[in-house]
Amino acid sequence: MSNILIDLGFLKIYWYSFFIFMALLVGGTLALKESSKWGISEDSMINMFFYLIPISLIGARIYYVAFNWGYYSENIPEIFQIWEGGLAIHGAILAGVIFVILYCSKNGINISRMTDILSVSLIIGQAIGRWGNFFNQEAHGGVVSIEFLQKIIPFNFIIEGMNIDGIYYHPTFLYESLWCLLGFIILLIVRRMRYTKIGQITGLYLVWYGAGRYFIEALRTDSLMLGNMKMAQLVSIAMVVIGILIFFIKGRGFKLEGRYNSYS
Repeated sequence: MSNILIDLGFLKIYWYSFFIFMALLVGGTLALKESSKWGISEDSMINMFFYLIPISLIGARIYYVAFNWGYYSENIPEIFQIWEGGLAIHGAILAGVIFVILYCSKNGINISRMTDILSVSLIIGQAIGRWGNFFNQEAHGGVVSIEFLQKIIPFNFIIEGMNIDGIYYHPTFLYESLWCLLGFIILLIVRRMRYTKIGQITGLYLVWYGAGRYFIEALRTDSLMLGNMKMAQLVSIAMVVIGILIFFIKGRGFKLEGRYNSYS
């Protein structure tokens, strides 16, 4: 299976790059539409995205390279070859959150409102972006039989995409993509609920993604490690704990106070 979408000789467009672009396009469009409902100007959002997107991508790459420094220290040029894969979502989230907090503080935008908006965009972006891993044949799990894959996956092209050098692997990219898609639907439902408060969507995102990623990471064979521990699992635990705290702290007080869907 080729990881190249278009090859013009002088220009190659990779599937990985295509899905990252689609993730940013879909997520950004949704964020622009939602932010306009709450008086956040399109100029403010576009200006934020102008910095947020590259900062998040750089954060994702730095995070990945840092935990694979033994390899990249001997292959410095490959640090910049992001079309080959190697973007860690936790690095993107960390860098992105820091920037969003600073940007909103400087521009008088409610931070929790913004993170709620971006959480919905982020999780659907993750669902889309994981397909780039599929075409790069990375971020997969351990060895499984073709019979196992045929029982759980109705699409043969995915099954054959998990055939790497004659061996079939867990399609953990697919598990995470579907988990994020389901999370996206849940966040949309919660966002429309009458008593959901500003900040609770952010907390729910952290809990949902952190819990799913913890168990999916257990299946993966290419995890970034911290000693004998999988770094993604450690971060996922932290995400769940922080998410629970945010959800309940933001939910305190009179039930009609600070509602997400309140225009007052």
